[in-house]
Amino acid sequence: MSNSIEKATNALTAVIDAPIASFFNSCVHCGLCADACLFYTETGDPKYTPIHKVEPLRRLWKQKFTFWGRIASLLGMSKPLTNAELEEWETLVYDSCTLCGRCSMICPMGNDITYMIRKQREGFVAAGRAPEGLKGATERAVEKGSPMGDLTAAFAAKVKATEAETGLKIPVDVQGADYMMLLSSMELVQFSEIIGAVGKIFHKANVSWTLSTDCFEATNAGIQIGSSDLAGILVQRIVDAAEKLGVKYVISPECGHAYTALRWEGPNLIGRAYPFQVIHLLELLDELRADGRLKTEGVDETPLTFHDPCQIVRRGGVIEQPRRLLNMVAPNFQEMTDHGKWGWCCGGGGGVSSNERAEPLRLKVFSRKKKQLDALGVSKLVTACANCRNMLEEGLEHNHMEMEVVGLSELIAAHLAD
Repeated sequence: MSNSIEKATNALTAVIDAPIASFFNSCVHCGLCADACLFYTETGDPKYTPIHKVEPLRRLWKQKFTFWGRIASLLGMSKPLTNAELEEWETLVYDSCTLCGRCSMICPMGNDITYMIRKQREGFVAAGRAPEGLKGATERAVEKGSPMGDLTAAFAAKVKATEAETGLKIPVDVQGADYMMLLSSMELVQFSEIIGAVGKIFHKANVSWTLSTDCFEATNAGIQIGSSDLAGILVQRIVDAAEKLGVKYVISPECGHAYTALRWEGPNLIGRAYPFQVIHLLELLDELRADGRLKTEGVDETPLTFHDPCQIVRRGGVIEQPRRLLNMVAPNFQEMTDHGKWGWCCGGGGGVSSNERAEPLRLKVFSRKKKQLDALGVSKLVTACANCRNMLEEGLEHNHMEMEVVGLSELIAAHLAD
C-alpha cells in the first residue's frame, strides 16, 4: 500500500464511530435518499445517491469492524481502496453534497446521512484531500479572519458608510451590551445593507447591541471542509470576543452554516459551555414582534415567496419565525411546494459555493429551484442567508429569470413604523 493510500485509509478509518457503524448496519438499501437529493433528481445519475457518496466509509467499516468483513480481508477476498477511487469520491462528497440534510429527513431508518458525509469529509481533509477552493477559503479564515481574507478595513468602512446613510450610530465594541451581532463575509462584501437594516430595527426596538472589531465574522469554513479542529478555532474567536465584551447573547446572522457551527456544534467544538446564549437574527426579530417592539407599516404588494435556508430552517428549526415576519408586510406571500423543513437547497451550501470546479453541476441542479419558482409565477424571492442569496442570484441569472432577491431583515426594515 502506498503512503498516500495508507494515510487516506487510516484517516477514514479513524472517523468511523459508533453512530457511523450503527447507520451502516441499519441501512436497508431502499434508495429513498436518492429522491431527496437534488443532485440525483436533477441529473438522474445514481452516483449522486446520498448513501453511495459514503461508500469508502462503508467498505472500511465492513472490512475492519464486521466479523465477516475481517475474515474476507484476512483471506484476501475484499477489495482495498485505491487512490483512483478516493479521488472519485472526494469529488462526489465535496461537489455534490451541500450538507442540506434532506436525505437524513427521509431515511426510514433515521440514519443521519449528512453526519456520515461530514465524517467522511473529516477523513478526506485529514488525508489532505479536499477541493483547492475550499482549502483556500479555510486557510484565509484561519489565518486572516475570513474566507474572503482580511476584511478589517472593509468592516470599518461599511460601518462608517452605514452611519452616514442612516444617520444612526452603529455601536462597535460596546462593553456590557445585551447582544453582540455577527456578520458573514458575504454580507460585508456583497450585502452590507444588512448593517443598516439591523441598525434601524434595533434602534426602533430599543435593543442594546454591538458589533466587535475583534470578531465580526461568523462564517465557519471549518465546518464546510470537514475539520473539527479548524471549526473550533473559528468558534473560539467568537466566544473570546463575546466574553471580552460581556454580552448576554450572540446573534447569528443570515448565514446557514454559521448558525449550525455556533448554535448547535460550538460548545462541543471548543469543549465547554458558553457564558452567553446564541440566537438567530430571525428568532430575535420574531421575539421583538411578539413583544410589540417590532412594528411595521405599509406592505409590499409584490407576489413573493420565501426560500428556506437548509441550515437555518431544516437543520436549525427556525421555521415559523420567518413566516410570521413575512406575514407582517407581505400579503401576497406564497409558499413553494416542498417548503419549510422539506425545502430544496439553493445548491451552494456546505462549501459547494467555494468550490470552483463544482460550479457547472451547481448551476445544473438549480433546475429544481427553477421548477419551484416557475410554478408560482412570483416576481420577488426572499431568503435569510447571504450564501443562499448569492447562489439564487447566480442561478436566476444563469436561467435568464427576472426576479429580485432580497433579505428578509431588509424587507422588514423597509416597513418599520415611524
